[in-house]
Amino acid sequence: MNDGNDPTNDPQSAKAKWLQQRYQSALQKFPERKTPFSTSSGTQIAPLYGPDHADAALGFPGEFPFTRGVQPTMYRSRLWTMRQYAGFSTAEESNRRYHYLLQNGVTGLSVAFDLPTQMGYDPDDPFAEGEVGKVGVSIASIEDMERLFDDIPLDKVSTSMTINATAAILLSMYIAVAEKRGISRATLSGTIQNDILKEYIARGTYIFPPRPSMRVITDIFRFCAENTPRWNTISISGYHIREAGATAAQEVGFTLANGIAYVQAAISAGMPVDDFAPQLSFFFNAHNQFFEEAAKYRAARRIWARIMKERFGAQKPASQMLRFHTQTAGSTLTAQQPDNNIIRTAYQAMAAVLGGTQSLHTNSKDEALALPTEESALLALRTQQILAYETGAADTIDPLAGSYYVEALTDDIEQRAMRYIQTIDELGGSVRAIELGYIQGEIEESAYTYQQEIEAKQKIIVGVNEFAGETAKHTAILHVDPSLEQEQRQRIAVLRAERDSAAYHTAIEHLRSAAESSENVVPYIIKAVAAKATLGEISNTMRAVFGVHKDIMRR
Repeated sequence: MNDGNDPTNDPQSAKAKWLQQRYQSALQKFPERKTPFSTSSGTQIAPLYGPDHADAALGFPGEFPFTRGVQPTMYRSRLWTMRQYAGFSTAEESNRRYHYLLQNGVTGLSVAFDLPTQMGYDPDDPFAEGEVGKVGVSIASIEDMERLFDDIPLDKVSTSMTINATAAILLSMYIAVAEKRGISRATLSGTIQNDILKEYIARGTYIFPPRPSMRVITDIFRFCAENTPRWNTISISGYHIREAGATAAQEVGFTLANGIAYVQAAISAGMPVDDFAPQLSFFFNAHNQFFEEAAKYRAARRIWARIMKERFGAQKPASQMLRFHTQTAGSTLTAQQPDNNIIRTAYQAMAAVLGGTQSLHTNSKDEALALPTEESALLALRTQQILAYETGAADTIDPLAGSYYVEALTDDIEQRAMRYIQTIDELGGSVRAIELGYIQGEIEESAYTYQQEIEAKQKIIVGVNEFAGETAKHTAILHVDPSLEQEQRQRIAVLRAERDSAAYHTAIEHLRSAAESSENVVPYIIKAVAAKATLGEISNTMRAVFGVHKDIMRR
C-alpha cells in the first residue's frame, strides 16, 4: 500500500521526470521555435501547466494515452500544418491557386477534386456532364496530374488529397508523376482520405460495394507500408459525419468504429498491426461549441490509444497515436451576412488548436455561396497565421487541461462515444452496421433534432434566425468557366489518340486480372496510369470486376 512517500507516485516527481526525459529528449530532435514564450507582462510561459494531480491522472504529452497531445513538445517546436483545401476548374487554374497559397505562407497542400473525379468518371462521360471542374479540380489522367503539380517540389511539400472511391488511382498518378521527375516513392509525404465507409454513411461518392472497397483499401495499406513509408494511407473521417448532422460524441464514436473496421480488415489480410498503424490518420470537424470541440479531440486520442493497445495489441507508440487534420465546419457557414463566417471560423480554429490538431484548414467566408475567391482564401489563411503567431495559443501544451469543465466534457464524450462503439461491435462491426442502416439512422435523427432546435430558436444562428435585420451587402463570388468542360473532353480525346495503344491494353488487362485475383491492385494501377489509362477507364475496369454499390432504402 502506498504511504504517500513513494517518489514514483508523487505528481511533482512524475512531472520532473517527464520534463527531463521525454520533453528534453524531444527537443533534441525538434528544437523550440525561436519565440520568447512570454506574456505581454513578461511572464515566462512554461511548456506544460495544470494542477500536478491532474498531470499524473491524465498522463503527459507524447505518452499513452495521449490525452494531452501526441508529441512531447507540440507547437512549441513546430506549428500545426496550415493546409488550405483548394481545387477548381482545370489543373492549371488550381496550380496557380496552390502557388499563390504557398507564396503567402501555407505549409501544406490539400486537393479538392470535382465530382466526376471522385466518382470515377472521365470528363467526356455522360454522367459527368455539367459537373466538370465545379466543386474541385478535374483530374482524368497522368497528364492532368503533371499540370496540377507543375513546378511544385513533390519531395518537399506535403500533399493531402480528399479522394475516396478513386483514392488508389489518384495516389498512383501522384507516384507516377514523381517518378517521371526522378523523385523516389519513399520521399513522398502526404495523405489520401481513402475512407470509403463514411461515404456510405454521409457523403455518397462511393463506387464499389463495401467489401471489395475494403479489399482495395487494405491493398493500399500494404503497398504504402512497403513503398511510401511517409505517406498516410487513410484519413478516417469524422468531418463528413458531423456535416451530415451527427453530434460531437457520434462523430467520435462512428469515426473510431470505422477505424476499428479498417484495422481489423488489414489484420485479417495478414498485416501485422505495427506495420501499418503508424500510417493511419484521422480527419475531424471543428464545430461551434468551443469547449466541447476541444474536449472532443482529447477524448478521441484517449479512446484510440486504448483501442490500439488493448484491443489490437499495438506495441509502437506511433501505432497508438491518433494524429488528425481538422477543418472548420462548412455546415455552420451562412449565406446570410457572410462576414459573420470569418468570426465563426476563427473560434472553430482556436478550438482545434487548443485540442491539439496536427493540421488545419480554415474555411473561407464565401463558401456558403460558391468556391472561395482568391481574396477570401487568403483571409482564411491569415486567420490561421494570426492564431499561430499573435494569440499565444501555441505557446504551451494542452492549455485547457485541468479545467473542471473541459475534463468533464472529455470524460462525457469518451463515455458516449464508447457506447456507440459497443453497439456497433454488437451489430457485427461498421460494415454490418452500415448495411443495416444503423449509423445513417442515428445521424438522421440528430440532424432532424438540430434543425428543429434552430427553427424553434432554441439554438440561435446569428443573422439567420436572430439578428437578421441587416441587409447583406453584395459579395463577389468565384465563377467557374463552363467552357472548361469541352476543353477537358478535347484533352482526353487527344490523349487516347496519341498514347501507345498496345501498352494501354496490356496494362488494363493486367489490372483486370489482378482485381479478379487476390493480388495487390496498386502496382497495376500505377502501371496503367503510366500507360496513360484514364481515371474513368481504370474505374470501369474495376467496376466490371467488383460491381457497383446500391444504397439501401431506410424509413
